[in-house]
Amino acid sequence: MKVMVGLDESNGSLYALEWVVSNILKPKQDTDHTLHQNQDLLVYLVHVNIPFQTYVYPAGPVVYTTSSVLESVRQAQDQISAGIFARAMDTCHKNEIKAEAINLRGDPKEEICQAADQKQVDLLVVGSRGLGMLKRAFLGSVSDYCAHHVKCPVLIVKPPKELADKQELVQRKA
Repeated sequence: MKVMVGLDESNGSLYALEWVVSNILKPKQDTDHTLHQNQDLLVYLVHVNIPFQTYVYPAGPVVYTTSSVLESVRQAQDQISAGIFARAMDTCHKNEIKAEAINLRGDPKEEICQAADQKQVDLLVVGSRGLGMLKRAFLGSVSDYCAHHVKCPVLIVKPPKELADKQELVQRKA
């Protein structure tokens, strides 16, 4: 079985991973209570960085781009991805689940769907940020897009109310 979990900076995505690990992907336990790792199980951890828009400054007949700024943004995004993957891999290793990290660049909803199709996963798991109807209409929803465009079953994991309230409070402060 191959499972893909979409991750971002939110606590909701890590909660989705923890939920699917503890409720669906638990290692098998024999009658003597020893754990046996499911050898056929592979979890793909996917994080998508949104490309930084470059700005072009005309200087006479030659056009210069801000490549140093672009490179520093990419490095910062890669560091954020590394932190996300470290937390997610830790969850998988604690539960004796084989995992592979995939870092992509582009539109998250399109990249996740493409990766799920390319890896031929059996299940795609995404967290729900709990956007209201109006925000979802204007901003779009990765989970909604994936549910309608990916070829495999999609599991959307809603965070518990306490976690959703905490995430909303953090977003308001930002």
